[in-house]
Amino acid sequence: MTPGGNRGWLLRLVIAFGFAQAAVSMARPAVSYRALALGADERAVGVVAGVYALLPLFAAVPLGRRTDHGRCAPLLPTGVVLISAGCALSGVAGSLWTMALWSGVMGLGHLCFVIGAQSLVARQSAPHEQDRNFGHFTIGASLGQLAGPVAAGALIGADMARTSAVALVAAGAGGAVALTSLWRVEQAGAVKPRTTRGDRVPVRGILRARGVPAGMLISVAVLSATDILTAYLPVVGEHRGIDPAVVGLLLSLRAAATIACRLVLTPLLRLLGRTALLTVTCLLAALLCAAVALPLPLPVPLLALVLAALGFCLGVGQPLSMTTVVQAAPPAARSTALALRLTGNRLGQVAAPATAGLIAGVAGVAAPFVLLGALLLASAGVAARTPAGAAPGGSAADASTESVPSRTR
Repeated sequence: MTPGGNRGWLLRLVIAFGFAQAAVSMARPAVSYRALALGADERAVGVVAGVYALLPLFAAVPLGRRTDHGRCAPLLPTGVVLISAGCALSGVAGSLWTMALWSGVMGLGHLCFVIGAQSLVARQSAPHEQDRNFGHFTIGASLGQLAGPVAAGALIGADMARTSAVALVAAGAGGAVALTSLWRVEQAGAVKPRTTRGDRVPVRGILRARGVPAGMLISVAVLSATDILTAYLPVVGEHRGIDPAVVGLLLSLRAAATIACRLVLTPLLRLLGRTALLTVTCLLAALLCAAVALPLPLPVPLLALVLAALGFCLGVGQPLSMTTVVQAAPPAARSTALALRLTGNRLGQVAAPATAGLIAGVAGVAAPFVLLGALLLASAGVAARTPAGAAPGGSAADASTESVPSRTR
């Protein structure tokens, strides 16, 4: 089947991604609670949680190389099995070392799934459909991020050791459901022939392609904003006397706004085009982050509006940064370019909370939002200079399609 045909494969991929992401989003807070129940202090909890992001860094580029010159689909069930095993075995682990190991396995599984899934979307979508299809694909992630923490909170109770273990085993079982949607997701004829090692595009060449660094920076900025918002809004709420239940609702509102954004991404692209949409949303997100950090606290209803608008703006960055990287990278190295983007994301997930913690300790709990505002402002400037079409290394089909004005897409 040629790119742009029947999109049943995309719906099945979104459903599978929703279950896989929900398992991870449910397991990660449960891992922290389980580690505390095993006697970990704050530093040990950070190490256990950090292995999730650090271990897959070494596998990202090799997996991208393999996917560039072979099938994408085998990575999907492999990722689901690793996610489910990492979740469930974390629940029965009896020491912090084994918990850290299984946390890393879970992170590796998530990386496998995401590299395979993103490569499938890039390979099986016509160039003018990539923005829309990546937007629909990331709805699965948003739904999982919305449902996972709620499920974890419902299961974890006063008996932290027992209930956190139950939550982790349940996360593993829930993640395994993704396997039921992974049939016929890779269409016949979508696999490219393997190339020799000498034909591989070097990593330096990929990073030098115009648009790839910009897409990576935008992705890191948006992901860092989401992570720090999730981590530090409860702290801001505590300092400003906002009930934890209200903070949870505010975070859910942010996630729901992100989903809503991705549902209307296609008309927004027709109206503004990718470059303008990325620039405007990053700029607005920077201003909204600054509003959260205002010395005069916002009333809760106004804060809810700010967070809803912020969630909507942040919903644009991830799918459009995927398209930016895919269309800027050389055709023979698109999966590797997506893997490099994921590597940048993981580095951001490690560095951003640590930096935010240092800033918060010195300048107050609202200071990380000022940092995010500056990072998103820089991303807006980069987005404004990002080419709307394919880079010189892109395919002719990409270039010809992307040269059509955005209103005609």
